[in-house]
Amino acid sequence: MMGRMIAPGALAGSALLFVPIAILSLIGWQVLGNAQQGTLTHMLIMIVAVLAFSSFTGNSGILSFGHAAFMGLSAHITGALTIPQAQKAIFLPDLPAWLADADFHYMLLGMDLHFFIVGLIAVVIVTFVAFLIGIPISRLGGPSAAIATLGLLIIVYGVIVGARDFTRGSQALIGVPKFIDIPTALVFVAIALVVARTFRDSLSGLELRAAREDEPAARAIGVNAHARRLLAWTVSASLAALAGVLLAHFLGVYSPKEFYFQLTFAILVMLIVGGMSSVSGAVVGAILVTAMIEILRKSEDYINTAWFQEPTVFGLTDIGLSLAILGVLFWRRDGLFGYREIEELAGGWRRWFGLKVHEAEQGAAPVRIQQEGALEVRHVAKVFGGLRAVDDASLSLKPGEILGLIGPNGSGKTTMLGCISGALDISEGAVNLDGHDITQMPAHQIARHRVGRSFQNIRLFTHLTCIENVKAALAASGTRLASAQMEQRALALMAELGVADYAERRAGTLAYGLQRRLEIARALALEPRYLLLDEPAAGMNETESDDLLKILAGLRDSRGLGLLVVDHDLRLIMRLCDRVVVLNKGQVIAEGAPEEVQANPDVIEAYLGKRRAATKTAPHATQGREEP
Repeated sequence: MMGRMIAPGALAGSALLFVPIAILSLIGWQVLGNAQQGTLTHMLIMIVAVLAFSSFTGNSGILSFGHAAFMGLSAHITGALTIPQAQKAIFLPDLPAWLADADFHYMLLGMDLHFFIVGLIAVVIVTFVAFLIGIPISRLGGPSAAIATLGLLIIVYGVIVGARDFTRGSQALIGVPKFIDIPTALVFVAIALVVARTFRDSLSGLELRAAREDEPAARAIGVNAHARRLLAWTVSASLAALAGVLLAHFLGVYSPKEFYFQLTFAILVMLIVGGMSSVSGAVVGAILVTAMIEILRKSEDYINTAWFQEPTVFGLTDIGLSLAILGVLFWRRDGLFGYREIEELAGGWRRWFGLKVHEAEQGAAPVRIQQEGALEVRHVAKVFGGLRAVDDASLSLKPGEILGLIGPNGSGKTTMLGCISGALDISEGAVNLDGHDITQMPAHQIARHRVGRSFQNIRLFTHLTCIENVKAALAASGTRLASAQMEQRALALMAELGVADYAERRAGTLAYGLQRRLEIARALALEPRYLLLDEPAAGMNETESDDLLKILAGLRDSRGLGLLVVDHDLRLIMRLCDRVVVLNKGQVIAEGAPEEVQANPDVIEAYLGKRRAATKTAPHATQGREEP
């Protein structure tokens, strides 16, 4: 797994953020007073905390209210272990003997490692607890997952308050040693920044960001969204635990309410202001919002100007944070950085750090697949309530064959593709892939068994670049290549579909026809034996449709893969396909060569109705497109 976590540019991007923060912080350490140094140290700890939230929320798209709970847990664990024994006897008299007598002081080269040992213990314990909690939470998505994290925050707060023997309940824990100053905090900011950027830029992080954009499409390229969310949850919880340890040994005195709604609200404001989906945005948001909170707190005592005087303004900090959220959502919905990192805002950043600009792989011939086996759909039915969208339908597809699937609107064509690809659970029947039953297999596993697909409505990862769309599929398929080789492979696939020139463009900015091609290139990253295409020519003019026909025929000839094509462009279907299957009301009503299907009376009746079928012929290739 760690091999999947290494990505070029992560260290470069981390350095661009960390170096100016470190320089300014160290200058402040030398010239500022104790109070200002305390504010600066607190800001650095908040950067670690917001990076913890960002590692999960930014990559998964799921708003987490629960990470402050992990900060609270680690803070109280490290507090119970580090408070001097004399003070434990006074403030925590009911501690178990083994904990009351625990002493973790350890000297190495004249340094007291007390804080580091206990901090590591706290982080490990909280990370393990978070992993167990994350198993069910990672299987949720959207609002349900966010609500679950809110419940986690409330439950953990209640547990901390209720564990009076270990935490003093709702009262403040007193006597925690203060170890954190600006240099110490900077060390952990660097660690958190590298971890957050490395995970975000890793292949696992790329897969998770793909699932954030469109989970069904991500599953269709082999992404196990649950596993990737669990990994992000665990990594982010460890960073949150680290932030809790730092905050505990910075404050020295704290109560459970320090790690409850107020802290959660402040960190979420930092994420929203800077950009929830950007590590750089999270860091900048933490700096700006911490400065704003400090100014507002000082202003709560009095506002005194030449034109207005007010002795006390209660709740000014919360009002200011709320206005900051509203302002950002109104003027810049995705935050100051949006989906970009700091190095992406600087032109030529790759050359600055000696990283090669994307170059397509030269002379790489597509791998031709073995021709044995078949994809077989046997008496499949799919029932939605009382509607049988697919009813006892069967078809087969061999490698090297192009099979057309046509029928009137509502005949069950797209539902059939969903049943084959695992996007829909099959009510009856079975699907066999090269002799193996895949009926109950989830979509991401079917994709990894080299069954690719496109969608009726284009489902790209719009906020990822075009090359990231293809790399996500390469990563999810289990491709084991070095980073540079993976980029070359992705570019070669894009070049095959004529979209390599748009590698660094956001996928959502491409024209419609180019998006269709990119979606097919992404599906080809699976090296599929069978490729299911749902209306690939939809929205294309005749010239674009002819170009697509050449591309699809070329894919079959060069790779030997089997193509199952659903489309209303009968001109394309009749010229491209070796065989055609016709669905009507979920049932197969005809199957055979294109010429045979065109003359079939049942097909004519399905398309034109009984009265018109008596005077009309079946739709011929010369009639062009069959409109819905």
